[in-house]
Amino acid sequence: MLFYLTTHKRHWVKLTDKPLFLKSEHFTAARTLPAALGRYAVDSGGFTELQKHGRWTRTPRQYVDDLRRIWEGVGPFDWAAPQDWMCEPIVIAGGQAGPNRFAGTGLSVAEHQRRTVANFLELRSLAPDLPIIPVLQGWELSDYECCLSLYQRAGVDLTREPTVGLGSVCRRQSTREGAAIVTALASYGLRLHGFGFKTLGLEQVGHLLASADSLAWSTHARHRPAMPGHTTHKNCANCLPYALRWRTRVLAGLPIWQQPVLDAA
Repeated sequence: MLFYLTTHKRHWVKLTDKPLFLKSEHFTAARTLPAALGRYAVDSGGFTELQKHGRWTRTPRQYVDDLRRIWEGVGPFDWAAPQDWMCEPIVIAGGQAGPNRFAGTGLSVAEHQRRTVANFLELRSLAPDLPIIPVLQGWELSDYECCLSLYQRAGVDLTREPTVGLGSVCRRQSTREGAAIVTALASYGLRLHGFGFKTLGLEQVGHLLASADSLAWSTHARHRPAMPGHTTHKNCANCLPYALRWRTRVLAGLPIWQQPVLDAA
């Protein structure tokens, strides 16, 4: 399994060869792009889009154009997420989650799934040469199985895809329900990517994932003093040395039979 550090600092791609995970918007705002030293993957930023607007504000064509610029300027990425539609109840119904207000789409889980599959098909049609991955969306296990059927009916065999994103589980990936969803979908022979996985989730189901990404290091750092010698900032929530040290500690703390695979990159 590949373990990507999630960050909004685009210049980190030229500072470390450890796998990184970044939103496309962090590159599109840049006049010049840093060349990547190691491997990286690109997130579409769907959670933020749907949170703020209740819809996608970028067209598939605009997103593909952004991805091509990243590919050419930063270097080939492992894969990019599609413009999928998350299925958390708060994304659909709207409301308050911490300090952030969700607009709410007002649509059903089934419609979110239909739009997710339709977007993937459109993106692959617009850019068959780019590694844009399919994502399974849902809330209950039966929802995810319905989404799998939608791909099958569209002629997409997810068992032949090098990576299949697993959406709407990041806030419950360490729960019994989340673990059951990962276990069931992995049994279909899918090479799953777990979005936003934390330590407990990795401990439980990391062995069933092809890859995962995490921003948990930043939250961890935000509630602790800065590292010794880091006098220019109050904490290390945006600090590469802290992120790398956190990554090493997390991987070392996983079951011994996972470690050689997890830190292979």
